[in-house]
Amino acid sequence: MNTPPIYLDHQATTPLDERVLEAMLPFFTSEYGNPSSLHACGRTAARAIRTARRQVTDLVGAKNELEIVFTSGATEANHLAIAGAALAARPTGGHIVTTAIEHKAVLASCQRLVDHHGYTLTRVGVDAHGRVHPADIAAVLTPNTVLVSVMHANNEIGTLQRLAAIAEITAPRGIVLHTDAAQSAGCGLLDVAELGVDLASLSAHKLHGPKGIGALYIRGGTRITAQQTGGGQERGLRAGTPNVPAIVGFGAAAHLITTDAAPPPTHIRALR
Repeated sequence: MNTPPIYLDHQATTPLDERVLEAMLPFFTSEYGNPSSLHACGRTAARAIRTARRQVTDLVGAKNELEIVFTSGATEANHLAIAGAALAARPTGGHIVTTAIEHKAVLASCQRLVDHHGYTLTRVGVDAHGRVHPADIAAVLTPNTVLVSVMHANNEIGTLQRLAAIAEITAPRGIVLHTDAAQSAGCGLLDVAELGVDLASLSAHKLHGPKGIGALYIRGGTRITAQQTGGGQERGLRAGTPNVPAIVGFGAAAHLITTDAAPPPTHIRALR
């Protein structure tokens, strides 16, 4: 009964890496400043956030730190991406496309546009491998389509979608392409430039970071309407005092993925 369990539910959440916890701890205690404050404590917190933003930027292959907006998790990032991009393009009466296998956070955000903003929604089916075919996406686009949302890696069976091929369809039409990349970023599989996506949602707790923190990659030039207004934090796209310890943890976890190339421990290799 004292044998520790073998945890195999990493698509739901991952254990916090001890190195991530170590990076976070000072910002719970001695480094407690508000990053919006101009005094030394505030500047220390602001520097820590800038470092974390660079680390997440490197993780996803973004061009610069201004393309990363911190959120409370991938669910909020999905909502900001879908509602923010759609409403910026067309306040009412637009058309959005997604797939039948998206996470509920994506489907609920899409449905909200239908219920409250007069949008129409098309859910494209997938094949026996859980893969959506780019041609099927192209077939349902209309002159009113403003957004296509397709997950990168499926959270149940791991299928990777052909986002680069979909981007070749959406980009010439001026349609924003969003991906829920919560499952793929932790595996080092996400490169936003290579995939050609305009928006990508991330979650720290899927890559050995803390819960309650995520981010949205926003390609430069992509128009977004803020969904949470207030003090102007995160370039005015996500108001509220930043969760500095969690942001630091997200950055540390991202940094470990981009720099730790060590092979899996013997125990993990044996389980595989």
